[in-house]
Amino acid sequence: MIKVLVVEDSPVVREFLVHILGADPRIQVIGTANDGEQAIEAVARQRPDVITMDLHMPKLDGLEATRRIMETHPTPIVIVSGSTDPLEVATMFRAMEAGAVAVLRRPAGIGHPDHEASAGELVQTVKLMSEVKVIKRWPRAGRQPELARPAQAHRAQVEAKVKVIAIGASTGGPPVLQTILAALPQDFPVPVLIVQHMAAGFTQGFVQWLAQTSSLPVHLATHDEPIRAGHVYVAPDEFQMRVGRSGKIVLTKDEPENGLRPSVSYLLRSVVEVYGRDAVAGLLTGMGRDGAEELKLLRDRGATTFAQDKDSSVVHGMPGAAIKLDAATLILQPEKIATVLTSLANNKK
Repeated sequence: MIKVLVVEDSPVVREFLVHILGADPRIQVIGTANDGEQAIEAVARQRPDVITMDLHMPKLDGLEATRRIMETHPTPIVIVSGSTDPLEVATMFRAMEAGAVAVLRRPAGIGHPDHEASAGELVQTVKLMSEVKVIKRWPRAGRQPELARPAQAHRAQVEAKVKVIAIGASTGGPPVLQTILAALPQDFPVPVLIVQHMAAGFTQGFVQWLAQTSSLPVHLATHDEPIRAGHVYVAPDEFQMRVGRSGKIVLTKDEPENGLRPSVSYLLRSVVEVYGRDAVAGLLTGMGRDGAEELKLLRDRGATTFAQDKDSSVVHGMPGAAIKLDAATLILQPEKIATVLTSLANNKK
């Protein structure tokens, strides 16, 4: 049985979440908390396997509760929110910085057309996150950032000039992408294209959150937008994103691939066609295998490819699938990826 603590200040929503989770035979809701202070006490007393966490609560909000739990009794925390306001969404991703492993929209109400699918996503995520090994976070004042080592050894591996970088991520991806983008220099010479799987309505807030720590301009991609060097483009909700031969972004309503829109596979296939060996591409932490086969196509064309290492991945599905296919030229920790990308991007033919 997976022991779950539900943290939510609204009695109606709390009962709703308990009902959804408790209906699964593998999940036992062992307790609830109305605010962050109660949550911290309950975690110490009951030791749940997973916590669902609201953000807006009295006494102590979900962000600070997440920080304190990860500093005292590290536990997989899933942020569940009913808001899609970009500023509030940015707070959700700050909770991921603090150690939360996933962010989900609150399931739609009973009778809503999306209820079954969204409730199923919550249950599936809780089950998956119960298997995640989280690490203790030290109080911020005592935390020392890990410095990436220069990646000079990788420079000789690329003979072509890098013209684009494409990255795909899913569960656990936001803080890894933040780590990468925050470490790229202001004069980074190539564009970066990103597909991050997440619930609809969160992407605009995600882009704003990434922009806070990146010296590069971070955009929610728009159709027919020129792809500019040193800019970051994130695929929007419910659109497939690809690169056109005209050097512009193309957004379509083409069918989902691997059940996903946007899909990493869809983007990478266009990168193969347009850039070939002049691309760098990688897969970060996430469920499934979206993008793995296309990453292999890129490697076969002579492009440099990478996958996040298993130890640092919340879920090693996507990068693990790529590694099994021998699709990754490099297997990297998040702290090393920016250094490697900078080295590769500055390599001249």
